[in-house]
Amino acid sequence: MRKLVASMLMAMDGVVENPQWTFQFRSEESQQYKFDELFASDALLLGRRTYQELSAAWPGATSAYGERINNIPKYVPTTTLQEAEWNATLIKNNVVEEVTRLKQESGQDILIFGSVELIHSLMQEDLIDEYRLMVFPIVVGNGKRLFHGESQQKGFKLVQSQPFGSGVVVLTYEPHRK
Repeated sequence: MRKLVASMLMAMDGVVENPQWTFQFRSEESQQYKFDELFASDALLLGRRTYQELSAAWPGATSAYGERINNIPKYVPTTTLQEAEWNATLIKNNVVEEVTRLKQESGQDILIFGSVELIHSLMQEDLIDEYRLMVFPIVVGNGKRLFHGESQQKGFKLVQSQPFGSGVVVLTYEPHRK
């Protein structure tokens, strides 16, 4: 069985939207972490907007990371897109059933980048197995947050913390299951 992993770039105040504020903290350590994370996965689950942003930016990239992200299968829950490109499959109906089916297949992790609205809906269904929060030492103030009052999951278990010299810390949590 595969794990569904939500990987988020997060400011100290919980903002995850439009993470342009992360660039000033880029380091070899954090880049290696993201490289290892991608290569420990064999599928991406992306919200429509994240899919459209990434599919506009990555095709043609020739680095090892770029080749991996271009070739890895992608799954996109959407009611608005009619066709998929960039090695993607659209999930038009029964998102919970399809994600559950994908998790039951053998393989590596299924990774969610960004896609906060998708993550919110999957949290309510208790489908996310691990949260990897790359917390940046900055307060952004405004923007979407990963956790808000509508969250159904109440408790988490810290399974790993990894600090980087830039002040960024990756906190890895598993939800407490009922």
